[in-house]
Amino acid sequence: MIQMDAFRALRAELPAGVTLVAVSKTKPVEDIQALYDLGQRDFGENYVQELLEKQPLLPGDIRWHFIGHLQSNKVKYIAPFVYLIHGVDSLSLLKEIHKQGAKHDRVIDCLLQVHIAAEETKFGFDRDELAPALDHAFANARLRGLMGMASNSLDRMLVREEFLGLAELYRQYRRPDWDTLSMGMSADYGIAVECGSTMVRIGSLLFGSR
Repeated sequence: MIQMDAFRALRAELPAGVTLVAVSKTKPVEDIQALYDLGQRDFGENYVQELLEKQPLLPGDIRWHFIGHLQSNKVKYIAPFVYLIHGVDSLSLLKEIHKQGAKHDRVIDCLLQVHIAAEETKFGFDRDELAPALDHAFANARLRGLMGMASNSLDRMLVREEFLGLAELYRQYRRPDWDTLSMGMSADYGIAVECGSTMVRIGSLLFGSR
């Protein structure tokens, strides 16, 4: 069920320049439409098949963010319409996004995912892999910045350190056309914004528990 009061409070709380992505995975199109009717336009999905089912049923001006782990062989399905791919965690995936973007005569915006968390289960480039990855340029896969997920931890100091580390990498490698540092979810978005996030990915606060 849509948490309308929480949505309004979050919109009022977030500073200017911070984009709210409503994470709508597993949620019905009716809930997405309800947030759309309140003015929300950026929605994030984790699964290709689910996104493909929802996209035709909802307004055409929604900006769809793919925020899950994306397999190269599935890029072709979302390439015609995806607004931003958050989790680019390998050079081979970036190449495939470029290839599919060229097929559809569009430039697909992307974020490089950096592994900043203590957990080994998180995807992304390690710090020492980031610079070599940025040596490559692709006309149809445009890098807009970086994305990262902090440790799933109650240790707020640890989370803050991880976000600050990613923000420093963003400043270090930032290019003129970069404008997005995507970090922060329902449990830690406040810390992320304090550390310089320009985009937060919020699910349970808006849609309730899954």
